[in-house]
Amino acid sequence: MDSFPKDRLLAFKPQHSYFVGIDSDGCVFDTMEIKHKECFIPNIIKYWQLQAISKFARAAAEFVNLYSKWRGINRFPALTKTFELLRDWPEPIRRGVKIPAVPTLHAWIDSGVALGNPTLKAEVQKTGDPILKRTLEWSEAVNRAIADWVEGVPPFPFFRESVEKLARKADIICVSATPGEALEREWQEHDIARYAAVIAGQEMGSKKEHLKLAAGGKYLKNHVLMIGDAPGDLAAARANGALFYPINPGHEDASWERFLHEGADRFFNGTYADDYEASLIAEFDKLLPEKPPWK
Repeated sequence: MDSFPKDRLLAFKPQHSYFVGIDSDGCVFDTMEIKHKECFIPNIIKYWQLQAISKFARAAAEFVNLYSKWRGINRFPALTKTFELLRDWPEPIRRGVKIPAVPTLHAWIDSGVALGNPTLKAEVQKTGDPILKRTLEWSEAVNRAIADWVEGVPPFPFFRESVEKLARKADIICVSATPGEALEREWQEHDIARYAAVIAGQEMGSKKEHLKLAAGGKYLKNHVLMIGDAPGDLAAARANGALFYPINPGHEDASWERFLHEGADRFFNGTYADDYEASLIAEFDKLLPEKPPWK
């Protein structure tokens, strides 16, 4: 692991006049469901002693990570959001289970560091804080489960043809909140790592930072595009003045097919911004609510 992994993004030099950042989980790969349902959530229940309210914990975590406007956020804020939803839900509270209070985790999340296991481990070694220690144990268990479970999941249909089309005219990087080791493994497994100049995971900062460091000030207006499946991807694009193409959750194949035959050409010929982009984002916004179904 690089001592200063962000330097790879900062040092990136354009080879083309267009730039595309692409998210990975749920965008390139249909891995969101298996990672959260088989790896993240069972370990939330185990490490945070939520066995007595497992069905509620599962529903809350699935809503946060898969079916709401928080879809795709970093695992640590997602964990605290799951606890917040459980604390505000009368049925699990009636079971008498203590929902974890994690003030030191909130403080670490708000500290401005890159939210990944390396920085969390350093904080645990420095402070010995029991909440952060348990969070690290949970996060490491999640990574082990992902390495054990997630293989043989190919990219969505029409992704490969799309990235080949992009690569002829655009610089491409992977922009993700997933640990870099898992990203490298998955992109190498399916022979698509060769398309990405940099594979940027959580250790290199937030998606917003990835785009800023790699593309900021290096390309013309409307020559930078972010492709993603979550509101955080849209927010990262907007924070950097980039265009956004949504891969709609539940409609991923159709989204990539539309990009291949329509979106990519519009991006390159200068007719993507404004009305076309706005119509895609309006469609995307309707798919991910803020209020959980039990409210």
